[in-house]
Amino acid sequence: MGEHTAPLFPQEVIDEYAALGIDLPALFSAGHLGERMGVTIVEAAADRVVGTMPVEGNTQPYGLLHGGASAVLAETLGSIGSMLHGGANKIAVGVDLNCTHHRGVRNGLVTGVATPVHRGRSTATYEIVITDDQDKRVCTARLTCLLRDVPEPEAG
Repeated sequence: MGEHTAPLFPQEVIDEYAALGIDLPALFSAGHLGERMGVTIVEAAADRVVGTMPVEGNTQPYGLLHGGASAVLAETLGSIGSMLHGGANKIAVGVDLNCTHHRGVRNGLVTGVATPVHRGRSTATYEIVITDDQDKRVCTARLTCLLRDVPEPEAG
């Protein structure tokens, strides 16, 4: 569905995860749901995450972009930003997602841009603005993630 290209990460972030043996582009992908919906991560850093998603295949019965599809894009982008903020020793778990849908979209590609509102030690909140091909705002979302310590590997 979507064209998958490797997202752009800051070199220091790539190095941090590579030292731990982690494939960063795979870790910060849109996951199985995002793949089915055609989500593509274009750029990823703690201060800005950009992704796209096609409208086609992600519509509701009236032929408009489904609000849940916008929520998937928003949560994906905000979660990636939160995880990058938390670093390799934290995992981000979404605890609150709010989406306001401003206008319908029938075709093309939507683009989401996530920027931080708050980046603390235990939580991170991102605002995600989703626009259409004409750069008109389709949805504004806010995601708060809890930053949890990565569990220690089990012995044995």
